[in-house]
Amino acid sequence: MSKKIITENLPFVIAEIGHNHQGSVEKAMEMIKQAKLCGASAVKLQKRSNKNLYTKEMYNSIYNSENSYAKTYGEHRDFLEFDKKQYFDLKKFSEELDIIFFSTPFDFESVEFLENINVPCYKIASADVTNTPLQEKIAETGKPIILSTGASSLDDVKRAHEVISKINENLYILHCTASYPANIEDMNLNCIKTLIKTFPNNIIGLSDHENGIDAASIAYMLGARIFEKHFTLNRSWKGTDQSFSLEPDGLRKLIRNLNRIPSMLGSNTKKILENEKAPIKKMAKSIVAAKEIDKDTIIKLEHLAFKSPGGGLRPYFRDQVLGKKLKSKKNKDDLINFEDIE
Repeated sequence: MSKKIITENLPFVIAEIGHNHQGSVEKAMEMIKQAKLCGASAVKLQKRSNKNLYTKEMYNSIYNSENSYAKTYGEHRDFLEFDKKQYFDLKKFSEELDIIFFSTPFDFESVEFLENINVPCYKIASADVTNTPLQEKIAETGKPIILSTGASSLDDVKRAHEVISKINENLYILHCTASYPANIEDMNLNCIKTLIKTFPNNIIGLSDHENGIDAASIAYMLGARIFEKHFTLNRSWKGTDQSFSLEPDGLRKLIRNLNRIPSMLGSNTKKILENEKAPIKKMAKSIVAAKEIDKDTIIKLEHLAFKSPGGGLRPYFRDQVLGKKLKSKKNKDDLINFEDIE
């Protein structure tokens, strides 16, 4: 994989599978396949070494939730993890489909795990914007890094940027609202412009937790070029992230809309396009005789009408026609052109 993972103008869309696969490799593979069919650039999982990540108390805490896969929170998290062979299989499957496969490591051991399967890039979660040691560990891999910035101040992002960039300049920064789902009034998409101004040498994007597809297109217009969106095959499935994830039809529409934007923006030169000429000729107005007009008549406003089609003089020539003498008789609706007057 090259150092740069996206171009500057085309949208790069990450289908965030996370743990929506419910611990099933078969479901994960189907999600990867569907993400590719939708046009996604990449798919992403999450990797945790749970006993090293959580305190003993948190790992062993009772997890009473409709989304729980085990009695304790740690065991629930373990249920959703894939081992090295499963990761290798998923990476190989993705490569065969020509879609980028990577993951978010939440701890040192997970970085080492992902290095062993040679993921092409890394994501740093919003929860680790202040985790300088993990940032340094990931930066030392030398691979592209995508940093989410939910629940952080601009100073937090600046600190993370400085820490990572000292080691690895290949950093992409995503605006994010770390609530699930994010209320539209909390999206603060204008922060994208702040990030672009603050970090002019980094490509900026959006990690989107809004329950819909509108935010991505707005973010593109503000300058975002990377888009991460949670993805599932069925929003009614068990899991904390399923309800605000996009199903294939939603992801397909999001990517379709993003891909249309560069073409729709087009040129900033205002001109008449070739494919506008026929319809405008039909709909535009020409200067015509409002009634029968005799030869040698001095043309007054009462003699003129402005009617379609638009093959004759446009109405803005009206004042250049008024007061002139008509060279020949005109019937009602006849065109009046410059060669008809003197």
